[in-house]
Amino acid sequence: MLSREDFVFTIGYDGASAIVDGRAKRQYDKLSTMALAEEGLYRAAFASAFYEMKKDDGSMLEFIRFFNSKAGTSYARAEELQRLFGVNVEEASRAIVL
Repeated sequence: MLSREDFVFTIGYDGASAIVDGRAKRQYDKLSTMALAEEGLYRAAFASAFYEMKKDDGSMLEFIRFFNSKAGTSYARAEELQRLFGVNVEEASRAIVL
């Protein structure tokens, strides 16, 4: 299982390894979901909310409201945004930080 920070900044997969954007991870790894969204990092913010959804879906609902207000869209479910941002849960045994 990937850490939240690795999952949020994963840019792809190579077999069982997640490929992580090391520069973005170093710069933004301490930011909360909404702080990422306020920085304009919508994909990372969505990935963070998606990762946290297992424990609490409040951050997902807050992100959806925020994103809809900024983008002028009317998404209602995480599954719709999953497709938009290309975020999926994959079994990764390790992370490769680039």
